[in-house]
Amino acid sequence: MDLANISAALQLNLSDFSSTSIFDMEDDDLSFADTPAEDVDDQSSLEIQKQHLQSYISSVPYQCEDPEFMQAKLEEIVGKISICAKAQNWHVMTVWDKMLQCWMIMRYPMPKSTRAKLVRLYYELCILPSIEARVIRSWADMLSRLLASKNGKRKLESADLQLPWQPLWLALQKELWPKKRIQDSSRNLINILLFVAEKCKRYYPGEEIQSMLATFLPMLTQETVLTMVPVLTSFVPPTHCDQYLPVIFKLWEAFNSGILDDRFLELAGELSEEFIAGDTGDNPEGKAAWKDVGIWTEAQWDVLIGKGLGSMNVPVGITRGSSTTANHADALSNFQSLRIKKPISRQSAFAKILVYSISTDGDDISASNSPQQTGYLAGSRALDILERLIISTESFFHPSNSGPWSIQLTTFLQRLSAEFANRVQEEQRESCKTPVPRRLTTNMRKAFVSTLRTPALLAMFSKDPMSLGLTQGALRILAMLEPSLIMPDLLERSYSGLETTLETHRTTAALSMLSGIARPLTSENVWLGGQKHVVPLLELCIPGIDVNDPTKTVFSTMFIVATIQHIKLADLSIHQSGVPFTDDAGLMEVDDDPTQLPAGVEAGMPTLSRSEERALVRETTAGFSDWVVALFRRVLALYENLPEEGGRKNMTGGKSEEGVLKSIKNMMDVVCLHLSDQLFDLVLNLVFDYATTTALSNAVRAFGQLVACLARVKPEKVLNKFIPFCVMQIEEEIKNGASSTRTTSTHSVISSDTTLHWNLAILKGCLGYGGPALLKHKDTIVHLVKLLVDRTMNERGYVSTGQLITRILHTVAGVYPYNSRFVNTKEWNDPTFDRDHNLHWGKFYKPQDVEVDWHVPSDLEIQFVFQLLDEVATPTLVKIEELLERIPTWNSVDRNDFCRFMQASKAFWAGLPTFLKEQNKTVDNPHLYDDEAQDLLISHLNVEAGFTLTDPLDPRYQRALASRNRFGKAIVVAARALREKREGGEDHIDAVISVSKAIDVFLLDYGLAKSHFDSLHKSYTTARDLNRLWSKQPDNSRLVFVKRAQLYHSGRVYMHSLYRSRSSLDDDLIRELVEYSMSPYTRVRRHAQGILLNVYSTYVRSTRSTLPILLNALAAKNDPDRMKGALYVLGDSGIMSYALADEGFQRQYLVALLECQHEEKPSIQKLVSNYASDCLVHLAEDVLHTDAYSLQTPTIEQALQSLSEDFSSSLIPSSLLSEALAKTLVRITTRNAIYEETVTSILKIATRSSTHWRYVQMASRMLLSLVRRDLPPSPDMVKFFMENSTSPQPTIRRTSQRAITKLLTHLKYRTYSKSNTELWTETWSSPLEVQVEVSNPSLFLASLQAPSSPETIYVDKIRTGFLSWTREIKGYNPANDAPIVWEEAPFLQVIKTMIYSDHFSKLLALWSQESTKANAVVELRSENVLYIKSIAKTFEAELDALFEVMDPLLFDSDKFKQRAGGEALTGLLRGSKHWNPSNAQKLWSWTTSRLDRILAQIKPDTISFWESVFSYILEERDPRRNAPLIEWIMGLPLDFNRDSVFDMSKTLVLFTSLVENMGILFSSMSDKYANLLLDSVNSSYAEVRVHISHLLYTLIKIQWQPCYPSTDLLLQACHTSTDPLHIREARYQVRIGEILANLPKWREERLPPPKVILSEYDKVGLTLLQWIWVSAHGSQACLVFPYAVQMMPEILRMSELNDSSDLQTYSTAVLYVLSAITPVREYIPVILENFVTAIKSSSSWRIRHHTLPALIVFFYRNLLYIPPEGVSKVMDVLLDCLADENVEVRETAYKVLSGVVRVSQRKSITSLKKRFVSLIKKTTLPSRKDPSYANSLRTLHSAILGCCALIESCPYTVEPWMPPLTELLAPHATDPPPISTTIRKCAGEFKKTHQDTWHKDQLAFDEEQLQSLSTMLVGTSYYA
Repeated sequence: MDLANISAALQLNLSDFSSTSIFDMEDDDLSFADTPAEDVDDQSSLEIQKQHLQSYISSVPYQCEDPEFMQAKLEEIVGKISICAKAQNWHVMTVWDKMLQCWMIMRYPMPKSTRAKLVRLYYELCILPSIEARVIRSWADMLSRLLASKNGKRKLESADLQLPWQPLWLALQKELWPKKRIQDSSRNLINILLFVAEKCKRYYPGEEIQSMLATFLPMLTQETVLTMVPVLTSFVPPTHCDQYLPVIFKLWEAFNSGILDDRFLELAGELSEEFIAGDTGDNPEGKAAWKDVGIWTEAQWDVLIGKGLGSMNVPVGITRGSSTTANHADALSNFQSLRIKKPISRQSAFAKILVYSISTDGDDISASNSPQQTGYLAGSRALDILERLIISTESFFHPSNSGPWSIQLTTFLQRLSAEFANRVQEEQRESCKTPVPRRLTTNMRKAFVSTLRTPALLAMFSKDPMSLGLTQGALRILAMLEPSLIMPDLLERSYSGLETTLETHRTTAALSMLSGIARPLTSENVWLGGQKHVVPLLELCIPGIDVNDPTKTVFSTMFIVATIQHIKLADLSIHQSGVPFTDDAGLMEVDDDPTQLPAGVEAGMPTLSRSEERALVRETTAGFSDWVVALFRRVLALYENLPEEGGRKNMTGGKSEEGVLKSIKNMMDVVCLHLSDQLFDLVLNLVFDYATTTALSNAVRAFGQLVACLARVKPEKVLNKFIPFCVMQIEEEIKNGASSTRTTSTHSVISSDTTLHWNLAILKGCLGYGGPALLKHKDTIVHLVKLLVDRTMNERGYVSTGQLITRILHTVAGVYPYNSRFVNTKEWNDPTFDRDHNLHWGKFYKPQDVEVDWHVPSDLEIQFVFQLLDEVATPTLVKIEELLERIPTWNSVDRNDFCRFMQASKAFWAGLPTFLKEQNKTVDNPHLYDDEAQDLLISHLNVEAGFTLTDPLDPRYQRALASRNRFGKAIVVAARALREKREGGEDHIDAVISVSKAIDVFLLDYGLAKSHFDSLHKSYTTARDLNRLWSKQPDNSRLVFVKRAQLYHSGRVYMHSLYRSRSSLDDDLIRELVEYSMSPYTRVRRHAQGILLNVYSTYVRSTRSTLPILLNALAAKNDPDRMKGALYVLGDSGIMSYALADEGFQRQYLVALLECQHEEKPSIQKLVSNYASDCLVHLAEDVLHTDAYSLQTPTIEQALQSLSEDFSSSLIPSSLLSEALAKTLVRITTRNAIYEETVTSILKIATRSSTHWRYVQMASRMLLSLVRRDLPPSPDMVKFFMENSTSPQPTIRRTSQRAITKLLTHLKYRTYSKSNTELWTETWSSPLEVQVEVSNPSLFLASLQAPSSPETIYVDKIRTGFLSWTREIKGYNPANDAPIVWEEAPFLQVIKTMIYSDHFSKLLALWSQESTKANAVVELRSENVLYIKSIAKTFEAELDALFEVMDPLLFDSDKFKQRAGGEALTGLLRGSKHWNPSNAQKLWSWTTSRLDRILAQIKPDTISFWESVFSYILEERDPRRNAPLIEWIMGLPLDFNRDSVFDMSKTLVLFTSLVENMGILFSSMSDKYANLLLDSVNSSYAEVRVHISHLLYTLIKIQWQPCYPSTDLLLQACHTSTDPLHIREARYQVRIGEILANLPKWREERLPPPKVILSEYDKVGLTLLQWIWVSAHGSQACLVFPYAVQMMPEILRMSELNDSSDLQTYSTAVLYVLSAITPVREYIPVILENFVTAIKSSSSWRIRHHTLPALIVFFYRNLLYIPPEGVSKVMDVLLDCLADENVEVRETAYKVLSGVVRVSQRKSITSLKKRFVSLIKKTTLPSRKDPSYANSLRTLHSAILGCCALIESCPYTVEPWMPPLTELLAPHATDPPPISTTIRKCAGEFKKTHQDTWHKDQLAFDEEQLQSLSTMLVGTSYYA
């Protein structure tokens, strides 16, 4: 059975169902359970591994290798890896890494010591400097596989392995802060290294945590927080967490960041799971102790829950969208920080935190006798919190309230269920270390399931398929945990969903849900009440099989498959009554009566005993016969209505029809397999009668599949039934001319051939199973095959013949399991089982109890194969050989004969992939280079795999091999002949395609194809995960273990398909395939290319052997189609990567691409351009250095030495090692020589006058990529780049500028580096560099603000000092008069010569050109700045020409010319960092004399550019270096009321830029300017006020420096202080208070519209609001809370001012944004009090109306922090607002009250109901003329609103107090509005939320109450 489609339909979040190659697959992927059946302490011991192994090798039908043999194989592999590592041959080593993976797939035991040492080796490899990222990624992957499986099962514990963290940190630092001038944005090594750290952090010593914190925390600043937090969480080991958790939570509290939320939630989830046992056990040191909730303190728990609740992102009270500003704050961060990426599921992490914190924390609230009901749900705080969380988000699970949050909520639901199930199962094991008092109790499990039940049932019918799948995954787990709580509700919804005809999605949802709960439905051991529902549900499924509704059909078949795979279809009732079973029963029709619910389901029915349940089940099985007949007839009816078969692939209809047929086939497979003997005979007769009386042209293939399903079960009986009839029919049809029309290509169906194809399809089905059964009919089969080969002339006929041959041979010669019934064959055939099989439904097995029945070819079957080869294959091949002799004279008959005979010959070997085991081949040309060792060439892992013939001395082997080789030689002859014969034209295409397919069979149909293996793996993992509750579940259905055995066998076979060697015949075929890949015919070309790429990945060195042919095809005078074919092959990513890494082809490949300009065809030029761009990544210096590695690797040597101790002394053959080491120098020399040749060749093409500019562009990009740091470039290369740096083509110019920048940067590296290691690791230092000790931070900062002097040490980059200071910081001595002496490099003279000429004038003229883009924005181009900077750094005294050219541009009115001048000036100032003092002084004098003019000519369209210029100049530079510029900016007047608002804006922009870049060094002046800004918040200009708010935010941000003298003091403060990071300090609170004190007065003085915006109140208010708004969207949002809280009363008053839209909009937005940030806990009551006070004290209804929605948002987001007294205040104010004079306020209050009651106040429902009911009863409405009418109406409306709010607070249940309310409300349904409208809305909402459960909910109402409800709704009975 193939369950591959179930995952796609269900979309359950159970496993990764993607296709997995052998190298993507974990060794544990083959395992069903990583834990054996019994509980053990040491999961990774050799004995346990051997037990696992035994369960695998005993499941296959042949003798496997013993562990000792495979240990020797491991030693050989490790030996080869060691030699490669010693010889630094990294690329060859990665190939042997793959072989190690192959070995691991076989699941043989590996000693822990060996595994640990291999991990250490790969760890050291991952941190080698300057290795290609692709290679490091493969090593990181290998390390991950060695450490743990995909599901997280560790193979090593921390006691087995310890790793040093510092080397990885040093390697990572280089990637975290790369040098700007050579930064590669595509480089992703940073994420690979962090991945390695995460995998290894468990193995870092706990004693190193303090050292880590002392390293990481000083480097964490406001700018680097998004970089350092991922580093911190990736490195710190999960031990001694009390040392780092306090500081982590303080950081989390202080920063507003989505990335921090992701990382810290994930860390908290991991720690919760890790320390579920607390600090108990053998080794408590380093473990986390239990605290208030789980391992968390009260304060930590509050933070975790608040962050988790915020992650739900549900739009409570606000417009749909993001409910947090954290992601916006992250987006404002620098690019470097955002390069670190990791997919983190917050929902999964939060689920872990909650589940693993559940324990007994107090009394069970349900058992509490006190009226206050103290305690927690099931005695657990975590469960109590979970319930409140779920209740607060409950309404968002309903399909009618779906949105972007739906997937997040349902993911949370699914992950909660999965984690809880894991914990439940783990705690049931004997080895569980969690103390019994801390374990989950039965009450907790029931409470958990009950809590999740309602939202899961609500989301069950989600219309979003992802949410639907996640919900069903959760329900499946919940049903397994507590079936009695889940199954009845599920079945009720399923019956209603299956019976409905109007809502199709409900039907499909019900069917897919039933598929997931098949186990509790069928097994009485899981749930006693389920079995009786099987037959009724199956009967309801039959109408779902409908060709017009493919989706419903697929889901119906899914349910049938999921159910039938657990049961036997046999009537048990006859054994009780004694009625004999006859075939006549098959004639019965299914009753037309509606399906009735089984007894015991209807409401009020008593619970049945086990014996009564079993009796009911036995009675229902009487319906199996009718159901089976109805099912078969339904399927046959579906076949009759299929569209006609046709098309190139002979498909039935489109994808949907094919999907339906596949699902039908899977279903019938399972159904037939589980039929009793009587039912099987019944359906066999039914199908046979149909087959012999019908022939459908549209269902030929489908009906054949149906017969195959029967044949799989009882092949002998089916063969005896069908073969005589089908053979007779086929002979008769052929005799009458069927398939006699000669064709060689796909054509429409010929109606007269239908009967022939119908019977052929039946035969293919019959002959697909049961090898021995075929032997009884072998003479008939041979006769039939001969007849078909000779007489089927058209393409469909001979293709079907070929398929029949392949199927026959696979049946008799293949190794495959016989059946996958739910019980072992012996048990199935046991009469006792037959009488009581219902007791075994859903039976699960342990691996060792499963008996797999295999087909293994017998001698008689092998003889039959040879009979077919001798009597059919050989004569057919002779005919092909005869045809080939006269190929020049072929006519259409000959072509047809060739195609059909080739099809037959190919079919024989396609059916024998495991008949012959390949022996060692003689490789004529291994294609070895001088620097390669023959013995390091890889070959396949030779393991037992059930091949039929394995002994080359066996005559049968030799006979079969000769036959196969003869077939191969015939293909070679045919391929050459057809290729050389051109005059046939397109008539030969079909013949060529047939040869191409034959080559495919000969070369690739050996062992197992990758696609087939992937399919088997996917099928196995899907079936496994559908049945198991957790990843370590030891038992599963027999089907799963049969699939596992088949997959393990297939894995062994697949090993033989990899790394195959090439014989001369193979080489000939591969060359022909290459030629076909360049055929002039597109169809031939594409077909051959697909095969060729598979061949390249299979045969060792096949790529190298044929690349010359492909590359030569790109040369001039080749046919364009031949070129295109070669390009498509060469452009494949794998081939490109291989060719560019191969020393023999790198130069040829690049040159061949660049020589393609001779072909003008646009399609070819587009390919060349794309591939030239794609190949650049393979030319990076790390890639080149990997091939010719030049650094010492002592750590690798140490790791290898340690590893060798685990093996014998012969681990590393000395001769092979000597040979490899000797060839290392040869390899390095060769690679360097090839590099020089490559550069020279490309340069030659690039500088040729005839080269098109596009090819110059390609060449320049290649040369740029080829620039190396360890070799100075040739003068010719530099000349080329310098000349093209002034090219009119922008792309060439940019590339050349980047190249010069890179060259000069490398010059600096080489000059400063004392060794190769320093050069590649970038650990060199400038001669001016010094390390400044930071012993006293205050004195250090003061020294940085002292004026410059000759002794000044400049500190440019201060990436420390926020939390604490590093011990030392890098500084620079002032430059002296002596210029820097650069490395002797001839190319410098080339550059110098060029810049002395008119280089700069040309360059800046080109930079000054107007952009070709429409509406182009003038932006600073960093590549231009870096170019000038590099030249300025290197040639400081030779730049006079640049000054002359730049000067006029700075003041030009053309903005593009200004930009060019500004970029040049920026580059000069940045490059003058180490100029001698006189030159630097000259530059600054020149610059400062022009600053005023520059400022004056800045216009609105250039202000952002000049802001970038000044920011770039000031960025990460010691202010004393830029003293003239800073003095000038500081001297600009800050007059906020100048006449020119733009002049003021310019000043503020520059000043803000200065403040941001000076950062901590501006702190001493910040008070002065902050006070100035606060004095000017009343500026008359809106634009200036915006700048003021931004600048105020910046000043407060830089003032926030909670710096500690040492990290130890910081950590101590985090343990002891409530505010160690000073986020509660408000420096300007007094000043803000003064401003706020004036606002009431200014409010009174407001001007009337339209001049209101000029009022003092509005100007000041807007400035403050904008400041709060900007601050709240930054990562330092916490800093603004003290001010926001202080301003809240006034903000609330501003929200009512509808005469000022800006003020109202900003005030309302700020109220909401306060809820979007998680506030410091102590502010929560204050903010809530402000809300309450504003509502209570305000005389304006508008304030109340605007405040209530903001209140509910804040209340929800901080629900778990609000104390009871705070909730009481909110309730009081809401009750007051219900009686408000304004109807809008009342209705808003009603909505808010409903939400508040739902999420937190359900206990108060009774008292509230009493209050509202009393008010309604005592209030009567007088006549409208009565003076008291308005008051009475308001009073009555408020009471009715209250009752409606209570009803809506329980949207998905019917509480006992609800029905009486309908009788109270119904009489008022006709009252005047707004009473009547409120009642109708309430009733409408009630209808919407209860429609899914109304069949049950209506029982809570009596007739009068139902009538009242109808009256409330529309006046008529909706529910009647």
